Amino acid sequence: MRFRFREKFISRNTIELTENPEIVNWPETYYAFIEERGPFIESAPRAWQALHKLTPTISEHNKIIGYMSLYKVEPKIYRAGVAVAAKAQNLPAGAQSMLFPGGKYSRFILTGAYSNLPQASARVFEILAERKIPMRDAFCIENYVNNPRNTPEERLITEIVIPTV
Repeated sequence: MRFRFREKFISRNTIELTENPEIVNWPETYYAFIEERGPFIESAPRAWQALHKLTPTISEHNKIIGYMSLYKVEPKIYRAGVAVAAKAQNLPAGAQSMLFPGGKYSRFILTGAYSNLPQASARVFEILAERKIPMRDAFCIENYVNNPRNTPEERLITEIVIPTV
């Protein structure tokens, strides 16, 4: 299947992705997560499966305010996690926590299915290279804005947020 990228245009062969990034300052965020290493095609599903099993236990002692992943392309580190309202407490075995420092980022918006994320992310990195937008050494973010349990797939919003200088 061939993909075309256009801002604010939807069809079966198109991914709805903003092509002009917005510069944002991501706030410090308390974060509880599961970390996996290796190719994202394998590590991301493993991390999310493990996190979803632990989410009820995490939420017993922590107020979950959002879902997001943090990742580094090199080395291949993927963290599936939840933003929490305060420093994480009483996490189940296997879960870790941190205060994510935030900072300056270039934000792209994907509207549509999570299955479009690999192609959208690839396009984001192409845009960064084409426009010579320098990245800093920090985690990239996928912030899942709405809930897939009550949002139609074509209306899911994911912020792809890249650390910039």
